[in-house]
Amino acid sequence: MSDIIQLLPDHVANQIAAGEVVQRPASVVKELLENAIDAGATDIKLLLKDAGKILIQVIDNGKGMSITDARMCFERHATSKIKKAEDLFDLHTKGFRGEALASIAAIAHVELKTKQENQELGTSIKIEGSKIISQNFVNTTTGTSIAVKNLFYNIPARRKFLKSDTIETRHIIDEFQRIVLAHPSISFLLHHNDIEVYNLKNSNLRKRIVAVFGSKINEKLVPIEEQTDIVSITGFVTKPSFSKKKRGEQFFFVNDRFIKNGYLNHAVISAFEGLLVQGSHPSYFLYLKVPANSIDINIHPTKTEIEFDNANALYAMLRATIKHSLGQYNVAPILDFNRDANLDIPYQLEKNSSHISTPKIIVNPDFNPFKEASQKEIHFPFNREKHIQSWESLHTSVETLENQNHDELFKNTQEEKIQKTFQIQRKYIISLIKSGVVLIHQSLAHQRILYESFLESITVKEANSQQLLFPVKISFSSSEIEMIYTLKPELENAGFSFDEFTRDSLTIKGIPTSVTESKISIILEDLLNDINLEVPETSYSHFDVMAKSFAKTLSIKTGTFLSEREQESLVNDLFSCKEPSISPTGKATFKTLTLNKIDHLFNN
Repeated sequence: MSDIIQLLPDHVANQIAAGEVVQRPASVVKELLENAIDAGATDIKLLLKDAGKILIQVIDNGKGMSITDARMCFERHATSKIKKAEDLFDLHTKGFRGEALASIAAIAHVELKTKQENQELGTSIKIEGSKIISQNFVNTTTGTSIAVKNLFYNIPARRKFLKSDTIETRHIIDEFQRIVLAHPSISFLLHHNDIEVYNLKNSNLRKRIVAVFGSKINEKLVPIEEQTDIVSITGFVTKPSFSKKKRGEQFFFVNDRFIKNGYLNHAVISAFEGLLVQGSHPSYFLYLKVPANSIDINIHPTKTEIEFDNANALYAMLRATIKHSLGQYNVAPILDFNRDANLDIPYQLEKNSSHISTPKIIVNPDFNPFKEASQKEIHFPFNREKHIQSWESLHTSVETLENQNHDELFKNTQEEKIQKTFQIQRKYIISLIKSGVVLIHQSLAHQRILYESFLESITVKEANSQQLLFPVKISFSSSEIEMIYTLKPELENAGFSFDEFTRDSLTIKGIPTSVTESKISIILEDLLNDINLEVPETSYSHFDVMAKSFAKTLSIKTGTFLSEREQESLVNDLFSCKEPSISPTGKATFKTLTLNKIDHLFNN
């Protein structure tokens, strides 16, 4: 029998390895930025085109590479940080070049330019699908520039599974934010399709957080700081009053590396015990420094998960440190006795207290509170027998009145319209039909109505818009502004009208007629959260997500009282929809109970 086990060609092995390292454009961004940081760069530029699908370029002013290193960094298993197995457990860098570059070069067109400070000329290398096309000397500045073009050009199946540009850009910005927050002393610039998204100067941690997430976050931050033998904890948490319904800005950094750790996240949440509204989440930016040999960062390909030697001790210290800071900055509740101003001694009286005489107490020695009670019966203000007689008299009067007017009341009822809908617990509407009743979920039903209305306005006809008397200016982070700007045409179709976009704010001068001015900020924030969901890349997807988001935000909520007319209007509008039976998220909007089903409930 012939041998069946073979060694794979290098270019095939590299493509397989790329599946672990390069999941999407954001994976490339992470690797290239981390390489630039390990090169000692103080100024890093990230240039993108079409969410990184066409171009990802990172330019740094680091120490650059020699001719040999420039060639070696694209070889498999080439690395600058591991020389022996023990080095895997004592890592201090993110990895200077090498490792992932071979995988990236296998699935893209890569152009490298690099020069060290003591060199007169730099090195330029072009690679396509692991094959070196050219290598030349080039006149360039000290540092390195790596351009990754046409990602997954030779793996069309992988490229097809990429999401929309908006979603892929969101993933890139997530990776970018994690890196810039870990290194506030480095300047970063991000351009997407020649539009400046971030221009971050070197600063301290607080200023970097504000620069990334906007000036409105500054007032929300509570400093955290603790030094112990096993861990150093610094950073910020947000005040409980600014907690969010969805997990927002939650960042853990260990030795300047972003990580995810559910155990430590639980420590943070437990520190807020009793301070948060149920279902809300605090934001935090927490930085831990621990000995490198006390953690294992190689348990996950992306190195975002870490194992700690002393996780229990870290949990206790983190929880105690946050609770202490919340109390220290008067965020946690404390005993607070409200002083009654009527009990204060006036200043004039306190100053002249020597002239105040002691009040005299006069007692009547002949007073006997039981004297009259012993001579006659004590009468209570409530006469039970008289009250019963009055109640029976009232009941008789009402009953008599009902008997006298019964025929007239019955006649009027028949002439009036019979009520066909009833609201239950301000959540459901019962509508009478010939075969039984329909039980309608008022919020889900209204979502379906609004969804179809918005979708028609956005895609088919121009929506009605109302101009605001005074334009509304709303602050967002740079990444959120960039995302809203990409959605501008769809939002304008929905009835929004924009006046100005800046790096951290936008001005709205017109809104859809179905939206109130107080809801503008909420609608856009909910839309940004919803648009981050994984949706297929189609021309229809953004319209659909937008219509669903608007419908969810503006729909009638559980607990809202509806008049009989409003109930009937909701029922009529629902059954005028194209798909009345399901909500935009796929839940049932109503259930039908026939008389047979109702009879069956009582016959069992």
